[in-house]
Amino acid sequence: MRHQAKGMRQADGRSKEETDTSCSRTTEIIQGFGLTKKWKKWQQSWVQTQLLYLGDAKYEEQTVRGVLHRSVQLACGDVVAPMVVFWSFTKLGSLVPRAVAISNGIESKVEKASVALGQVSLRNGTLEVSDLQMAAQGRFMCQAMFEEDGEIKAGYFYTELVVLVPVPKPFLQMTDSTPVEGTVVMMTCAVKEGTPPIEYSWHRHTNREGSVAVAEAAGGLLNLTAANRTHMGWYACTAHNEVNSQTSDRMYLDVIYGPDEPVINIEPFAVNQNGFSANEQEEVILTCLAPSNPPSHYIWFYNSSQIYSGQKYVIAKISRTQTGTYTCLAQNTLLNTRTQTTIILTVYYLPKGKPSCTPVPAANFRDIALQCSWPGGFPPARLRWVRASREADAAASYSNATRIQRGVDVQNGSSYTCLASHPGLRKDAVCTTTVWVPVGNPTCSAMATKQNEFLMLSCDWAGGMPRVTLWWRDWRNRVLGGLKPSSNIYVMQSNSTLGGKEFTCIAAHPLQARATECLVRLDVPKLAAERTEVSLFEGSEVQLACTLQGPHLGSEVFWFNNKHQVIRPDAARYRLQQGDVWFNLTIRDTEWMRDSGTYHCVAVNAVGNATIPIRLRVKKYPTPPNVTISKLIYTRQRTEVQLEWVTQGSGNLTGFVVQRQEAKKSSLGPSRSAARAWETVASDIEPDIRDHRVGGLDPAVVYAFRILAVNHRTTGHPSEGKTPADPPFNAYPAVMGAAIAGMVVAAVASLLAFQYIVRNRDNNPWLHNLIFGMAGPEAHEHISTPEDAETAAGVAEAEMGGELGGTSPAVEEASAECHPEPPASTQEAPPAPDLAADDPPVNVTITVTATS
Repeated sequence: MRHQAKGMRQADGRSKEETDTSCSRTTEIIQGFGLTKKWKKWQQSWVQTQLLYLGDAKYEEQTVRGVLHRSVQLACGDVVAPMVVFWSFTKLGSLVPRAVAISNGIESKVEKASVALGQVSLRNGTLEVSDLQMAAQGRFMCQAMFEEDGEIKAGYFYTELVVLVPVPKPFLQMTDSTPVEGTVVMMTCAVKEGTPPIEYSWHRHTNREGSVAVAEAAGGLLNLTAANRTHMGWYACTAHNEVNSQTSDRMYLDVIYGPDEPVINIEPFAVNQNGFSANEQEEVILTCLAPSNPPSHYIWFYNSSQIYSGQKYVIAKISRTQTGTYTCLAQNTLLNTRTQTTIILTVYYLPKGKPSCTPVPAANFRDIALQCSWPGGFPPARLRWVRASREADAAASYSNATRIQRGVDVQNGSSYTCLASHPGLRKDAVCTTTVWVPVGNPTCSAMATKQNEFLMLSCDWAGGMPRVTLWWRDWRNRVLGGLKPSSNIYVMQSNSTLGGKEFTCIAAHPLQARATECLVRLDVPKLAAERTEVSLFEGSEVQLACTLQGPHLGSEVFWFNNKHQVIRPDAARYRLQQGDVWFNLTIRDTEWMRDSGTYHCVAVNAVGNATIPIRLRVKKYPTPPNVTISKLIYTRQRTEVQLEWVTQGSGNLTGFVVQRQEAKKSSLGPSRSAARAWETVASDIEPDIRDHRVGGLDPAVVYAFRILAVNHRTTGHPSEGKTPADPPFNAYPAVMGAAIAGMVVAAVASLLAFQYIVRNRDNNPWLHNLIFGMAGPEAHEHISTPEDAETAAGVAEAEMGGELGGTSPAVEEASAECHPEPPASTQEAPPAPDLAADDPPVNVTITVTATS
């Protein structure tokens, strides 16, 4: 056993005193954990067997690396299920161990002070430390008793724990984040903590290059001795150790520089010997580029005058007036630096319109000169005549090109082509002309201006290429005016001596061997009329007509009336109508005395005049027969007159006219002077009517009336004027009216009296006998009913009515007002005869007929 103890001493390198001290310390720790009883039992077992097994104790050492704030597990050797485990910790630089945790295989406990190491837990002998702290860096010792091969053994396991610290996010600093190009810039990358060794790497990120490593870096320091625009970008550094790596936030290095010398680009791009060129009406875009940071501010100048501010200057439709120098000024507003570039821009423009090809006669109409012209433009258009195969047929020239062809060598309908080239054209412009002669012959005419002051000779022959040349010659073969193409008008003063003279128009063309002529003769106008004598009855409408015959040289036609006066178009009684050669005069409502006579149709032109007379005879209708008034009588109120007449003799008539006149003043009315004018009161009386009633008379005035017969517009002799007679007196209507009224009243009274006597004859017999007893035997009649009484009353009423011999004046007047008067020939009714008083009564029926 001593040998074993020695072995143990040799094994752990400690003396007996040290072991005793450790044991006593272990005892104190066990007592502090509350495991004294179990420890004592184990200690007794160990004391009893330590001489036997100490030589078999295990000793192991290891180094474990843990990361700060993470978790680490410390194994107690390779013991699987220890009976007792005791963990202790000795920090660096100390020899005193500190209890950490203990377990008896059933339960375990952790020392409270071990919280400084982290979150400590013990499971099956393995010590696990979560949220590892820096204080846990040191030596951990695990003492364990375990059973192996049926024997209890002891083991001592030492673990050296190294706590590694990860690097946090680095902090990046720059001495100047916006340096001017060429200055020094230093960047530093640092971390607050981390287990060394710590290494650094640098990266720069740009949109164009992406992320690239920075070769100029040395550790945590990046020194740019002369920063330039290639150093611009986002910088970041990465710090890494054996635990982890972290990248800093990015920082942008913005290098200030520029502006460089500007470069001007032009769209569309066209270069000439002086600079750039553009075609008129094109859209021209001038772009200026001068690298600078911050970006350049651009100002454009045209011929030293500022025109625009901005990088891109757009001319929507450039014009020729915008040719000149364009300067781009670029400036860095931060550095207050500027540069500029100037270019010359020339604007090309086409001539106006299109090239024109015109063949003109030459060499006295024997040759044809083909002229191609397109003047203007810059530069001038280049023109050349070509054959049908587009091969050059003549030398090219600018603006104008001429080619001569003999007329006899040119066929009618030949075509020629001229090509025009210009920088402003994408392809050549083509101009084609065809040489031909118009068909037919020239047309000539002559006409006079208004008032025939001038004569105008006109000659036309349209068409042809070149156009036909025309000129005038007079009857003496002298040329009038000048030579003109297609149409030649010559104006000369009017003169009566020119009548019958001939003028010739001559037409010449290079493709014709001989000239063509056209003749014009100036003639005096000629008139004709279908009828030179016209007759009609008055009141009708007549039309006189005349026509122009042959060439009339624009003659003007006038009508003169029978009094040698010019008839104007606005005359009320006349209507003028005309065509190209016919002229009509219409006379409305003709009268035999006023319109009869000779009318003249007169034609006038610049070289003379003509007239034709037309005689008009307006006849009067025959006189109608005479008229005699047969009856003329007033009505009773004297406001109307009944008129009747008869005709005497033979003759045509179309109606009658009734006239009246105030003959004298009436004694019934106020005094007025007599009027002698006859007034027509009826004029639309048909010829078969022989009576007429005239109303609207004043009873206070005495009138005279007369009648005239009418045959169209011819009026007959008036009848003798007569004054109306008063109507005859007639009392018959008044008498009849009064008689009827009296009979009605008597009949009603008699009927009532008879009814009373008949119904009351027993009460008044004497009255009944007085009335009925006076009649003869043949007249007695028994009356027993009211109807019989009414019949008797009617008979009495008739008897009383028959005795009436006259009427009162009032009744007579009323009857006259209610009934119109009968004709004058009506006789008055005779009065009723008187009846004798002793005659027997008879039944009388009276029938009255009233006429109105």
